[in-house]
Amino acid sequence: MSFIWSIIVGGIIGWLAGLILGKDIPGGVIGNIIAGLIGAWLGRLILGSWGPVVGGFPIIPAIIGSIILIVIISLILRLLR
Repeated sequence: MSFIWSIIVGGIIGWLAGLILGKDIPGGVIGNIIAGLIGAWLGRLILGSWGPVVGGFPIIPAIIGSIILIVIISLILRLLR
C-alpha cells in the first residue's frame, strides 16, 4: 500500500511543479509521477528532509526538487530542438 501512496504523492508533486512553472511535463501522468519521485529524491539530496511529510516525502524540498528537474529537462529538450 505504501508503494501506491508514494506513486500518488509523487504524481501530485510533479503536477504541482508543472503548474508552478507553467510547463507541461512530457509523458502526461506517468511523466508527473516520474518527475515527482525523482524531484523528491533530488530535493531531499540538495535541501535535506524538513517541512511537512506526506507519504514519506518532505513536501517543500520535493516540490523544489521537481521544479529544478523540470527546468533541467526543459533546457535539455530546448537544446535538442
